[in-house]
Amino acid sequence: MLSNREILETLAMVDDQHLDVRTITMGISLFDCVSESAERAAGKIYDKVTRTAERLVPVAEEIAEEIGIPIVNKRVAVTPVSLIGAPCGDFVRLCRALDRAAETVGIDFIGGYTALVQKGMTPFESAFLDSVPEALASTAKVCASVNVASTRAGINMDAVARVGRLVKEMAERTRDRDGLACAKFVAFANAVEDNPFMAGAFCGTGEGDAVINVGVSGPGVVKCALEKVKGQDLTAVAETVKKTAFKITRVGQWVAKEAAERLHAQFGIVDLSLAPTPVMGDSVAHILEEMGLSSVGAHGTTACLALLNDAVKKGGVMASSHVGGLSGAFIPVSEDIGMIRACEAGFLSLDKLEAMTSVCSVGLDMIAVPGDTPAEVLSGILADEAAIGVVNNKTTAVRLIPAPGKKVGDWVEFGGLLGRAPVIAVNAADPSAFIRRGGRIPAPIHSNKN
Repeated sequence: MLSNREILETLAMVDDQHLDVRTITMGISLFDCVSESAERAAGKIYDKVTRTAERLVPVAEEIAEEIGIPIVNKRVAVTPVSLIGAPCGDFVRLCRALDRAAETVGIDFIGGYTALVQKGMTPFESAFLDSVPEALASTAKVCASVNVASTRAGINMDAVARVGRLVKEMAERTRDRDGLACAKFVAFANAVEDNPFMAGAFCGTGEGDAVINVGVSGPGVVKCALEKVKGQDLTAVAETVKKTAFKITRVGQWVAKEAAERLHAQFGIVDLSLAPTPVMGDSVAHILEEMGLSSVGAHGTTACLALLNDAVKKGGVMASSHVGGLSGAFIPVSEDIGMIRACEAGFLSLDKLEAMTSVCSVGLDMIAVPGDTPAEVLSGILADEAAIGVVNNKTTAVRLIPAPGKKVGDWVEFGGLLGRAPVIAVNAADPSAFIRRGGRIPAPIHSNKN
């Protein structure tokens, strides 16, 4: 039984501290949709997604109404399309089928326009990568990703070089929307198969036919909890975050199990990441500032973020036996009001953000850079981030927007959860000779664990 105090505490979390379930994501296997006919494959994909996810949005809204906690996003993730589309080769047609299916079932995004090329790529995957700019520019709800590195395989620098050029093309194709296609694309090292968050969600090959993964959030809840231990030492800070993460994760655990049961799907994981929004009071940056920083980006920021990420995971794993996804703290610039303000004030640079990614959940996320940034520089940023992930055996990612026609100090505007961000400077030194070498950066020595 919940005590009156606990009931009131939960109500305060929802009403005043922006507690929500950030996403219910249904993973759907498309292996039974493979066909040598692109028309037939597209039809089977549309039918499979619309049939399997038909009740996803109504069930999510039903659960949210019952428990009084918002479920913000309803999403679908599918088997990597580079695998499903290999026999027919018309990847863009399959992408458009996914977009139509997403519109039909009323979800926010559909992920899985994905390729896994951390060690090498087949001709089919090479053709798939070439299709990504057109696919994302011509659809509204499809998100794409590519895994270019892993601790076991090393870094595929040929893929890293390709991604830099693709991101430039995506930006140019959506010039009239500040390069919006880039906001729907992420490049990974050590991508996970059960991530419920976009743009990197896909249904891994080890997943079931239909799986429910839930991502919880609550930066505002954590900040409010820390306000009650102001002036106490950092052990008290860590303990407070742990206890708060436990409460938040229990909400996600119940929602995931209930949704899976009602949708006749397998319960996958709860991702307990603190995912911010542009709304005031829902910022990871403000949590770090509550720990004692005058602004995120100050010296000490990486240490504060390391404490936060560790404490969130420790509290979450006590609350659920199926914690997965990415789990920790996200630092997407355009989606966090505190990060936006720190960049605008000059306290938060690309270099500092890169340092922070060594201890956070993902990586360089939703960062706008000048539109004339060369493709080789974008590839160099991705290579650095992949190296952090590979050497530290963690997931890292890059989602950069080289905003067409924009320079440092200008703004990009995406609206909604994607938010807005100032264009920040990149290092002007040229890494192109390094990027052009190609090949593969070998896996680190500690990858040999057998």
